[in-house]
Amino acid sequence: LSRMLDERLNRAPNPQAPYVGEAAFAHKGGLHASAAQKDPRTYEHVPPEKVGNSRQYLVSDQAGKSNMMARFAEFGIEVDAADPRLDKLIRVVKEREFDGWAFDSAEASFELLARRTLGEVPDYFNIGRFRVMDERRFNARGELVVESEATATITVGNVIYHEVALGNGPVNAVDTALRKALSSAYPSLEEVELVDYKVRILDAREGHSGTGAVTRVLIEFRTPDGTTWRTVGLSTNIIDASVVALGDGMIWKLQRDGVPGPAAAA
Repeated sequence: LSRMLDERLNRAPNPQAPYVGEAAFAHKGGLHASAAQKDPRTYEHVPPEKVGNSRQYLVSDQAGKSNMMARFAEFGIEVDAADPRLDKLIRVVKEREFDGWAFDSAEASFELLARRTLGEVPDYFNIGRFRVMDERRFNARGELVVESEATATITVGNVIYHEVALGNGPVNAVDTALRKALSSAYPSLEEVELVDYKVRILDAREGHSGTGAVTRVLIEFRTPDGTTWRTVGLSTNIIDASVVALGDGMIWKLQRDGVPGPAAAA
């Protein structure tokens, strides 16, 4: 009923809403998550299924093995709790969260990080150099025109693609250039739609002002079948952070569909 009203009113659901919000049944801390797995009644006032919700185990700097194993089960990843790679993954997650990454809001980025640690992600492509130019001018009719032009170099296997694209903003231009480069090797990426783009300026580091602070970018993607996923990028450069999130978003789609890497395809 809550989701139906949100849809009718054309508003985004409140993730903090009681009972129906995404965070209503979210478990984050290690001991917290471990106890919730053993007996959800110790931390939940009502089974989430009774109100049309579901239980979530978040991954963050507070996460332990219990959180990791719970998320692995959601992703269909099989790994032994005693596997040393699990300890390595926990250490990497804690280090990145300390730097400003937010994997609890970007499940696709965490899944890729986990699968890469386990050696399960093919080397689909590598983003080399890219360049973005913004132009602000008046056309012949005296109208203000703002355009962005992106140039990107992408390597797929042994093939190097060099593409140029225009966009209504720097991120749109980079996204278009990446798709142009990858469409011939991975046609399924053409159906991926970027539906949300969020930027957060983190606390300025020592010696940096607000404009020189670290930027975190969160991107949400969607395909025609209704599948949605989110990735995160972090950098002092907003375009670089966006490229990281865009690249991971495309790789997640390919990995989810079971698309072989360029070497396997050859």
